[in-house]
Amino acid sequence: MEVSIIKIGNSKGLRLPKTILKKYDIKDSVELVLEEEQIVIKPVSKKREGWDKAFEKMSQNKEDNPVMDDVFEDEDFEEWK
Repeated sequence: MEVSIIKIGNSKGLRLPKTILKKYDIKDSVELVLEEEQIVIKPVSKKREGWDKAFEKMSQNKEDNPVMDDVFEDEDFEEWK
């Protein structure tokens, strides 16, 4: 697909069609990856996206056990008083 470079103030930019923005769920920013002889535009993934579903699945499968105990056997709570 060919798109035009447009003037934006003192800079230039490109306008992405609404269908592309919707298809790739692009909101306010994209990631530009500079590769040899090309520029790749990628949607920015949201941090921790899908974690809630993954944690729910872990809970349902009883896979959400702690890796280590909350309190160690040699823990001395007297020093905290």
